[in-house]
This record gives sequence, structure tokens and C-alpha cells, in this order.
Amino acid sequence: MVENQKKLNFKGGVVPALGFGTYDIRGKECTEAVRHALEVGYRHIDTARFYDNEHEVGQGLKQSQADRDEIFLTTKIWNTELAPHKFIKSTEESLRTLKVDHVDLLLVHWPTKDERETLLAVETLNDCLQKGYAKYVGVSNFNVTLMEKSVALAPIVCNQTEYHPYLHIDRFIDFVRNHDMFLTAYCPLAQGAVFKDEALKSIAANHGKSIGQIVLKWFLQQDQIAMIPKASKPEHRISNYAVWDFELSAEEYEDIQKLDRQYRIINPGWSCDWSK
Repeated sequence: MVENQKKLNFKGGVVPALGFGTYDIRGKECTEAVRHALEVGYRHIDTARFYDNEHEVGQGLKQSQADRDEIFLTTKIWNTELAPHKFIKSTEESLRTLKVDHVDLLLVHWPTKDERETLLAVETLNDCLQKGYAKYVGVSNFNVTLMEKSVALAPIVCNQTEYHPYLHIDRFIDFVRNHDMFLTAYCPLAQGAVFKDEALKSIAANHGKSIGQIVLKWFLQQDQIAMIPKASKPEHRISNYAVWDFELSAEEYEDIQKLDRQYRIINPGWSCDWSK
């Protein structure tokens, strides 16, 4: 196991910057992926009710040799469960399915077009904290306006949202930094789009690294940014984690910054107005 060499501090908590995402990994494959990720060295595991794999994630945790206290475990409650009684019930079901007594981070997975309903769910996060269901709480896929309203209602520590070299979200990042929070990037490799990029190929060749490793290092050289790349294959889990022995130059970092084209991959009909 290689030790994760970067951790983020936030409101009294600590989270490994490089996590392991489990979206669209199910069944025995998911259990083995989580077990193996922990063996490799990952200590930040992300799942969600919507992923329909919490049982398998829990099995992977159980089968690993990792101490539960060392693992930062995140789950998320879907936006059809935002009414307070539904939110609490769904959280309790998540804990039973994961076979844990608490998660480290509990998130509202998506807002809805009904802002009042969304903010009521944010308020309900306080109840989850009081019941000991989570150490910390946060949101996912919230724009800056919703974030501003949310931090007045609950001790939000995180916004999990899409972020990769082709989609820069400077206002979102400035917000979390200014509020002693962190941002978790999903789709950090732009669902594979980065692997065709000539500029990234050139930087990867300079270091004898893969394009994925270059992009993950770009994230790691930013403040208050965590990321949760998914990797179904063992070799990709190992490769994604082998990013501690090199640094991007200032010029290489800026070359990646220039790739932004506001290319958003995940944008369902209930999404926020991202400009607000």
C-alpha cells in the first residue's frame, strides 16, 4: 500500500484528496473494486443511494483489512427523498445497507426545481448530525446561489460537482475556499475525453506517465479539491493512485488550464442554473 500523500483540512475535519468513485459499478465487481482500492491505498470511498451498490460497497469495506476509522466514506440521498421524513428514512436505509453506524459525509445528491423543498432537505442534514448518522454533511450539484443559502441552514463542508480540464468552475471553487470547505470533483477524467487530448499526451510523455495520472496531478496541485475517479479495472485503480512521485511544472499546469471550453457532461433537466 502506498500512503495517500495529500489530505484536505476543512472545518475541523480531514479528507484524502484522492478518492475512489463507485458510480455504475455493481455486484461482485463493486465489492472487489472497493476491497482492492483500499488495498492499493485509497481511504476515501464515494457511493450513493442512487448507485444501487451500497450493499456491495459495504461488503468491500468489510472484506478489506483497512480500519474503518481510517476510511472517509461518503453517501448521497437522491432528490426524490428530500422531504424530512423521507430523507431521514433513506439515510437510515443507507446505513443499514452499508452495514455501518455512520458515514463520514452525507450529501443531498441533487437539488430540485423547488428551492424550498431543496433547502428543507439541507435543514434536515442537521437532524442527521444530531442522530449521529454522519460526521459531516454537504451537498452535491448545487450552484453558488444555493450554496450561499445552504451554509446559513446547516454546517455544510462540501459541494460535490462535475469538474475536469474542459469544465472550469472558478466561482464554485472560490466559494468553498472562502468558507473553509472543499469541493469534490466527479467525472475528473471527463468520462475518458481527456485520453484523446494532444496537449495532455505531450505532458504525459514529458513525465513518462499516463494522461489520467497527469490530470489527477493537476487536481492535486489545487487547494481544497478532492476527486473521485472511477476505475473498474485493477490496473487503472493502481495507476490512478501512483501519482505521488512527480509534479507538473507551472507551464504544464497552465497548459491544462487553457483546455477549458465549458464542456458539461452531466446536466439533467432538474439541474441548477449553473451561471448563478
